[in-house]
Amino acid sequence: MQNPVDFSGKVVLVTGGGKGAGKGISERFLAQGADVVICGRSEPEALPQGGGKTALFLPCDVKDVTQTQGLIDAIVERFGRLDVLVNNAGGAPHAEAATVSPRFSESIIRLNLLAPLNLCQQANAVMQQQAGGGNIINICSVSAKRPSPGTAAYGAAKAGLMNLTGSLAVEWAPKVRVNALIAGLILTEQAHLHYGDEAGIAAVSATVPLGRMANPSDIGDTCLYLASDLASYVSGAELTVHGGGEKPAFLNAGNAGH
Repeated sequence: MQNPVDFSGKVVLVTGGGKGAGKGISERFLAQGADVVICGRSEPEALPQGGGKTALFLPCDVKDVTQTQGLIDAIVERFGRLDVLVNNAGGAPHAEAATVSPRFSESIIRLNLLAPLNLCQQANAVMQQQAGGGNIINICSVSAKRPSPGTAAYGAAKAGLMNLTGSLAVEWAPKVRVNALIAGLILTEQAHLHYGDEAGIAAVSATVPLGRMANPSDIGDTCLYLASDLASYVSGAELTVHGGGEKPAFLNAGNAGH
């Protein structure tokens, strides 16, 4: 039986694919035989590896539409195709909505919504011309589905990206499938910046029903599924990967039954 997640001969672009969840995504596709291209403003110290292959780094600021078009053109020139786009680059530092500058908010929305939109459009132009079409996966966040205090513009941008995913899935079918992966808490090399020391990380992990934060490979495995023939009838979907979610705050707030 043929391996349903064999990506040999396929070309995958993972934006921000050199660290965190992006690295986990890149490594999983590499392990399954794909040629993986990652991009960012600076090259990571160690390129993702897997299955005896190493990711190719191409410099690109995804907020610059001219640079992203150059990125897509370079991939097609080198490999002759583009089969999977994973819009993973994103994020936002903490900022109070009452005092944040308009310029900051615009930058966050450009990174987390407009950049993926532009890359989707540019990748689709290639994929529509291929016999096998292609797949686009937009990495979203649980911040898009709940209040996002301290990162309001980020949550709003990710909510927009979720809606965009559904629209593109309708417009670009049947050649290109477009899905959203809604990620919860992920244990990355920068987890200590958000959650503190090991005790803090353990305390946060304990709030997740499955008892831990996601590993980058968990996000990578979900991307493998969405891009594979196993998901051939999955498009316009929002797949939430959060270990069961967050327990409602009221369960710990009251004293009934204690």
